[in-house]
Amino acid sequence: MNSPSPTSTSINRWVIAIAAFLMQLALGSVYAWSVFLKPVASQYFDVPAKQLKSAQLAPTNLTFSLVLLALGVTAGFGGYLFNRFGPRGIATAGGILYGLGVFLAGFAPNLVTLYLTFGILGGIGIGLGYIVALAMLIPWFPDRRGFITGLAVAGFGAGALITGPVAASLINSVGLSNTFIYLGIAYFVVIIIVAQFFRRAPQGFAPTGWTPSTRQQANRSVREYTLGEALKLPRWYVLWLILALNVTAGAALISVASPLAQKFTGVDALTAATLVSVIGIFNGGGRLFWGWLSDGIGRPFTFLSMFVLQVILFALLPSISNFALLLVPAALIALCYGGGFGTMPAFTADFFGPKNAGTIYGAMLTA
Repeated sequence: MNSPSPTSTSINRWVIAIAAFLMQLALGSVYAWSVFLKPVASQYFDVPAKQLKSAQLAPTNLTFSLVLLALGVTAGFGGYLFNRFGPRGIATAGGILYGLGVFLAGFAPNLVTLYLTFGILGGIGIGLGYIVALAMLIPWFPDRRGFITGLAVAGFGAGALITGPVAASLINSVGLSNTFIYLGIAYFVVIIIVAQFFRRAPQGFAPTGWTPSTRQQANRSVREYTLGEALKLPRWYVLWLILALNVTAGAALISVASPLAQKFTGVDALTAATLVSVIGIFNGGGRLFWGWLSDGIGRPFTFLSMFVLQVILFALLPSISNFALLLVPAALIALCYGGGFGTMPAFTADFFGPKNAGTIYGAMLTA
């Protein structure tokens, strides 16, 4: 089952990349969670949205934390499943689970059920689909490793760009429950269709006429490490800590973007959804931009640049009370947040080889 399928070379690698991008776009809709935060809390606590307090918002926001937890844990073994069963089957399973989780959230009678459906079931589906796209594309693009990992997850970061305003509009017109139902069906259909284009790269694949540059030869491991071997090396834990720090900063903003904008600047929910869309644009763009940049300036300097920028931005954030001004630091924080996810898979492949990069990076996503 580990050998490439006979049809691996019968499809253009860019078609596979586009299919992966579209799947990530659907999976990344989870980043629009803050649009759901107040409506969900209002429904389950039977309190008008304007009267909600932290005591109601905190347990509601646990749903998003559970999604990230399930995503990280699932991605940890999703790379193994990719190696065992191939990308098409695992991506299809991810689409079924995510679509079903969101769909069933429309029938959730309480928060606990929402935790289990949207949070756990949906998060497992996201984790499977997310890691499969990376594990599949890295061997297809040895010549553009940073760029392609950035592209692979750019769709994931940009998912909120579409879902944010669509979900806000649907909630106003058809209600919260129907919004979950409609979106769940859409995710189910889209992901299953694009997953059928997925193929495993032939072993040792290289584009015609391409040879590694001097930098690529110097920075890339000539050995293919297994997950067990990688976990014995300090560098795996250093990369884990770098990713954890970047994730913590960005997720803290993303999870409360809509209510934060409403509280800081006094705008309404529909206007605040604009912030969610802007974050989605820069989250997705940052994955592609920083991944591409890392091919030129190196992965270590890329992360150093992102961290220095975020220190300045978070220091400025609490003093902003104008909505238009708030968009600037929020967008740049999202750019860096996405950049971590766009750059780290290539960093992992550089250190440990591309063969098992999906499994090794999948475990790293527990960060």
